[in-house]
Amino acid sequence: MFACKGMMRRHSLSSERRGLFSEVLERGRVSEITGDAAWVATLIDVEVALGRASAIAGLIPPAHAQAIEQAAGRLAPDIQRLGAEAAATGTPVVALVGMLRDAVGDEAAASVHRGATSQDIMDSAAMAIAARALTAIVDDLSAAGDAAARLATRHRTTVISGRTLLQRAAPTTFGLKAAGWLVGLDRAIVMLTEVRDHRLAVQLGGATGTRAAFEGNGRLIADQLAAQLQLSSPELPWHTERSRIGELASALGVAAGIVAKVASDVVLLSQSEVAEVGDGRADRGGSSAMPQKRNPIAAVSAIASAQRAPGLVATLLGSMAHEHERAAGAWHAEWLPLRDLLVATGSASSWLRDCLDSLVIRPEAIAANLAADGGLMLSQRIVDVVTPLLGRSAALEFVARAAELTTASQGFAAALVAVDAGRTGLDQVSFEALLDPATYVGDAVTLTAAAVDAHQRGRR
Repeated sequence: MFACKGMMRRHSLSSERRGLFSEVLERGRVSEITGDAAWVATLIDVEVALGRASAIAGLIPPAHAQAIEQAAGRLAPDIQRLGAEAAATGTPVVALVGMLRDAVGDEAAASVHRGATSQDIMDSAAMAIAARALTAIVDDLSAAGDAAARLATRHRTTVISGRTLLQRAAPTTFGLKAAGWLVGLDRAIVMLTEVRDHRLAVQLGGATGTRAAFEGNGRLIADQLAAQLQLSSPELPWHTERSRIGELASALGVAAGIVAKVASDVVLLSQSEVAEVGDGRADRGGSSAMPQKRNPIAAVSAIASAQRAPGLVATLLGSMAHEHERAAGAWHAEWLPLRDLLVATGSASSWLRDCLDSLVIRPEAIAANLAADGGLMLSQRIVDVVTPLLGRSAALEFVARAAELTTASQGFAAALVAVDAGRTGLDQVSFEALLDPATYVGDAVTLTAAAVDAHQRGRR
């Protein structure tokens, strides 16, 4: 009945201005996917899809649907004009529908936007845009996860100082640290994919959600509209039931939080005093004042982008109370925060992908930091070993006293021997064996392998 034309027109950012901070805080594909040109194109796509669906249901003549599609292909709305005219009605859809009706001519004009309300078009377009944005975000997070899996595998036995409350704790492995990143990223992907595939739905209810103007064809038209836009078809119109927006916002917020956690670890490991990792790219990280610096710019920018997310999530969740059958302001309040949240999470994900792809691990610095405390990070192990010999309280006191006496010239093992005075029967060689970090990483290797295996199975 209709020519098979591709929906979701793609627009180049060359037609839209890039701002001063865009390359840092709007990195990646989501900025283009959610830009003004893409929004207008998607609003038009929804109107075209609605025309097709209405013709399939017999609500409008097939010729009118074809006229709408042809007119839409010629339409080149002025975005600034649409924005200005939106002030008169509270939405750009009214002006856009007027332009489309003018373009199709008098005979088919009444079939444009037949039975729909502005929110139907805006919400459906928002869902279509969100679906494309989530696909881009998932792609970047998946690549970041693949990089984390490679790091975890490569360094599964690389022993590293564990750190709690930013202080040295017991040893762990870099592989397990990277595996922790991997599990978080994989979980974020599952949440985003679930929302994209099952919770992004078309909106079609008409004036008050009854679909009265569709003359009994509302379900069929909604199903057809959903199929064309590659969205779900909901059981009911959801004009003021905003759980879908809440779930989308929440999943994006969690993803941004995971990105920020991974990037924060990289920043901390990159500190001059630690220097266990670094950015492998030589073309970035410089300072305007200090030539010696190599700042971890990809990780820093990932954090900067991700930290914009919580406030945007809060705004969207706080806007969920929509009155009766159409909100007086709460719906409008969603538009910019939703776009900004998609962009912020997309930028963070893009930066993290770059960060982990180019991350350099420095085993020599890891080993030097492990040795720097003279074995103190194994104090828990010593307590556990001598407790059967001395009792718990005495063991704690014994190890604490030895820790106080540990210096650069007298390592922990020697201090333990000095304080012990033969009570435990352990000599310095025995204590030094117990203080080998590589022998006290527990299940780190098998835990790492399990995380990588789960990731690889999920990718198949």
